[in-house]
Amino acid sequence: MKIPLLSALRSVGPVIIGISLGFTLSLLSVNWAEEACYLEGVTMAQDGPLNGARRPSSISTTNDLESQEEFEPRIVPYKQVQQSNATAKKVVRARYISTELDMRERLFVGVLTSKDTINTLAVAVNRTISHHLDTVVFFTGTHQRKVPNGMFVVSHGDERLVWNMFQTIKYILDHYVSEYDWFYFVQDDAYTEADRIKELVGHLSVDRELYMGRPQEFIGGGMEGRYCCGGFGYLLSRTLLLRLQPFLENCRNDILSSRPDEWLGRCLIDYASTGCVSEYEGLQYHHYELEKNSDPTKEAHEQFKKALTVHPVSDPEQMYRLHRFFTEIELQKTYDEIAKLQAEIKNVSVVAFEGNRSAHWPVGINPPFEPKTRFEVLKWDYFTEDQIYSCIDGAPKCELRGIDSMDVADVIDVAMGELNKKYKPVLELKKQQLINGYRRFDPTRGMEYTLDLKLEVVNQKGRSLSITKRVHLVRPLSQLEIIPMPYVTEATRVHIIIPLTLQELSAVDQLLKVFASNAFETSENAILTFLFIYDPVEAQQVNQNDIFANVKSQINAYERKYPSVKIPWISVKTETPSQIKFMDILSKKHSVDTLFFLASVKTNINTEFLNRCRMNAINNWQVFFPIHFQDFNPDIAYHNQEPPATIDLVKDAGQFDRWSFDEACFYNSDYMAAHTRMSADVQENDEILETLDIYDMFVKYSDLHVFRAVEPALHQQYHYKICNPRASEDIYHRCVQSNLEGLGSRSQFAMLLFEQEQGNST
Repeated sequence: MKIPLLSALRSVGPVIIGISLGFTLSLLSVNWAEEACYLEGVTMAQDGPLNGARRPSSISTTNDLESQEEFEPRIVPYKQVQQSNATAKKVVRARYISTELDMRERLFVGVLTSKDTINTLAVAVNRTISHHLDTVVFFTGTHQRKVPNGMFVVSHGDERLVWNMFQTIKYILDHYVSEYDWFYFVQDDAYTEADRIKELVGHLSVDRELYMGRPQEFIGGGMEGRYCCGGFGYLLSRTLLLRLQPFLENCRNDILSSRPDEWLGRCLIDYASTGCVSEYEGLQYHHYELEKNSDPTKEAHEQFKKALTVHPVSDPEQMYRLHRFFTEIELQKTYDEIAKLQAEIKNVSVVAFEGNRSAHWPVGINPPFEPKTRFEVLKWDYFTEDQIYSCIDGAPKCELRGIDSMDVADVIDVAMGELNKKYKPVLELKKQQLINGYRRFDPTRGMEYTLDLKLEVVNQKGRSLSITKRVHLVRPLSQLEIIPMPYVTEATRVHIIIPLTLQELSAVDQLLKVFASNAFETSENAILTFLFIYDPVEAQQVNQNDIFANVKSQINAYERKYPSVKIPWISVKTETPSQIKFMDILSKKHSVDTLFFLASVKTNINTEFLNRCRMNAINNWQVFFPIHFQDFNPDIAYHNQEPPATIDLVKDAGQFDRWSFDEACFYNSDYMAAHTRMSADVQENDEILETLDIYDMFVKYSDLHVFRAVEPALHQQYHYKICNPRASEDIYHRCVQSNLEGLGSRSQFAMLLFEQEQGNST
């Protein structure tokens, strides 16, 4: 079928028109006029090419060509720079970058006090502001024989108020003016809200000559300008103090005044032309004058709640009440800001890629831990109001008591408080019963709780209804603190003390064999000391029948085998063995910096543990009580089986004996200090030495940190302990529990009972 000619032109026509238009426009853009090759004032070289390359459109003048023809290169000979005999000036760099860049701290606080108030009001000021501010210095006139702890006091040696003010300004100009941008002065009878002062100076420019406080007219009113009342504190800029510095002596000689704040105000007006202001660039210096014997909690004035300083404060108790009041205000502001941020995060999360799922609850807390394998799944513990179904000893159910009971009660109270906060005043909720409770510890966020509560709901008309409500709570990990610890090394010599009785003689061979391979052969920096304990009958027969004769001969054999090794031993006669009695003897025979490790003859000692003993026992700071791993009774753990040659640290082989406190690492000086504090009680009751052990003594009679932790390098074979009935009830109970729990695990006992029942049934 033929396509009509008109249809063909209609489809091809626009293309032809476009091509034609393009050619036409390109031809129009071409400049058909030829550029003249010779212009007026331009000459070309007749012989040879052009002197230099140039653009076709450029124009060279005659002068340019002549200058090019006249140009001749000039050769500058190289001359070696002669070294000067004079020593080059050494450039001295600042020690700190902040010094070189002229960076300073923001705020210095000077508190003006006196001999009558330095131990009362000044101490209260220090306790309320020092932990919020970087530098707080107290200035007084009288030299103090004893300065309160934690306070830096500068004494001028004169009680004249104006003289003290002059000396204070001079001291700051000499010592601090190059380190701080702002200087805040206040009397010790004024309360200062430290965070608000820091916030105020954070918005002020450092290059302004500013004198800011509560303006007050001069006495007599004949002088222009106003000064800042010292009772309410005042701010001085570094720039202003530097301008005043050359005229400070003139102020002292020319200005007469009985008030130090008025004297300083007149000095600043006369020589720096700066008066006191309470407002600068929209920033207000809020203050409040407190009435006599007023209660801060009853002050409802808005100016009081916004105050930077409150004056006058009559006594330290009122200072602490003011601090509590303003701290609660700042804390509530923080809570409001957190709630505002949480609401903003929720609003923003709606438009996020994952929607509301991108905002984890609670907002601002780390998301829950996500396990990668089934072995990493966190376990939930089930509890009720009086029972918990996850016990330390492995029992399926035990009574909810102690800190666990307090934890559950607190969580329920918080849940009820939050529910009533949400539904009041329309509804009031009352707890009837905790149906189910679940909790787990998430190391990334804290303790999580899920509660099923049976509630009674009461409306405004008094009608009630019983419902079940599930709530989720999180107790987040917060206020983490890095505690500074003294520096310790692994080079300290350890004195290992082994008390030995007749019943423990069979374990000496294994102890010496293991210790020889771990310490004697490796030249470990440790000394093994035996303490031979005789009862009165054994002590009388020591010449005829020494029960420790074989041990002493073994010691001599090891000393001959290892010539550089000495194994000292001490004999003790006592009816009632006691750790404290033994250590009293040993403590007197060693220097105060001796590190002791009190151990048992059943303990296998190695280098790994000795290093941890050195690191965890810190002189005048910490004592270390390791928890050893003890094997179960082989007759129970390996019933009808051959025990393995090497026992691993697994739950079916043994347990960390948390009831044992026999091993201890401590310094002799710490022991002597604790024993000295115990001596008064010993004089009243000498039986304390028999009823207490080393652990109880450090807990009750020292301020040291008692560090107790599991120690996998400390291994003991199974043995039955003989419990001393004359010991305290607590020590005797610990010994009995250690024997009972060291027999075997619950599953092993269950298998024995099952086999016994099967045997009886057949």
